[in-house]
Amino acid sequence: MAKREAYITGIGQSEVGVRLPRHPLLLTIDAVKEALDNAGLTLDQIDGVFSFPGKAAGYLAFSPVGTDELIEVLGIKSKWQMGAMEQPAQLSAIAMAAWAVKEGICRHVICFRTVYEAGGMANPAEYMPLRHDTVSGASQWTAPFWATSAACWTAQYAARHMHKYGMTREQLAMVAINGSKNAMLNPRARAITKEELTLDKYMSARLISTPLCLYDCDRFSDASTVIIVSAGDALDEVKVEPIRIAATAGSVDRYSWDQVDWFAAYDAGQDLWKNTDYRPKDVDTVQFYDGFAFLPITWLEGLGFCERGEGHRFIEGGARIARDGELPMNTSGGQLGAGRLHGFGFAHEAVTQLRGAGGARQIPGDPKVAVATSGGGPMAAALLLARD
Repeated sequence: MAKREAYITGIGQSEVGVRLPRHPLLLTIDAVKEALDNAGLTLDQIDGVFSFPGKAAGYLAFSPVGTDELIEVLGIKSKWQMGAMEQPAQLSAIAMAAWAVKEGICRHVICFRTVYEAGGMANPAEYMPLRHDTVSGASQWTAPFWATSAACWTAQYAARHMHKYGMTREQLAMVAINGSKNAMLNPRARAITKEELTLDKYMSARLISTPLCLYDCDRFSDASTVIIVSAGDALDEVKVEPIRIAATAGSVDRYSWDQVDWFAAYDAGQDLWKNTDYRPKDVDTVQFYDGFAFLPITWLEGLGFCERGEGHRFIEGGARIARDGELPMNTSGGQLGAGRLHGFGFAHEAVTQLRGAGGARQIPGDPKVAVATSGGGPMAAALLLARD
């Protein structure tokens, strides 16, 4: 193992549910304990804590736990910590942790993402957003037009793909249907997916923002996911097969209503290959952010698995992206099928698949290379993971 490399050594995840009674900090601790057990590490060996986006004081349900809190409650002696929204999407926290261990600042870093959006709806007095008389930040470009959901601006790009490239709703449906099939094999997805989605059910669902329907949008969930990133010269301390972070990439665009022509996924996807000798043909599985079903199509195109404007044809019929297909996608069920874990679930599943630990949903063969992504709209981040 190369000393100046970064590896994922531990993965953990709490219960995933809807309106869970367990406090989000306790969910985070559950995931930390599982990740430590998975890696064979102890809290005394952890010297860094990274997260996205840190504690969101104005909307606790979106991000109820900060790095300070986790350090305090677990007694971690941290050399470096980071939690901020101003990063290129969720998985950039893992990329930053990789840089920290490569530079010798830390040896073992806890990266976490905790969400409590469903639980927050059940307890609005404590968790729901603060109300303001004016809007600012990114919302100033959308809220005055009543585009208060990301579904609104994502739908515009999906509509353009339909108009310019001929994408149909039947083709778009394959993302949600594939996720549903895989979620049925994922024990942690039972609170989210209880029966397999059919094309007829998808096509008859109510529209949310044309052309996105109910099943094109992920569901508020409660959970915590933890990824432990370790330095190459600290691998003698772990008891599990390490997965190398072979490359990272990110991109941030402006949020204003004067929209860019292409999502940030296209820039981040292109840049990922500049930092590695691996190429799209080497990838065995992809775990693509699917907060909305159109986003995996942009990642397919942005990463070069197909040409721009051809993503919907790549997934047509669902055979290529199935577990036994050419490019198995979102094998845990993704966010559409297994809950809105806000990006971190994709890194967790990529490692699970590369270790051959997927159980009933494990892809065939001997997968060695995976891509995990988060975001894809005005901000995007991608990880290339390798078992080599």
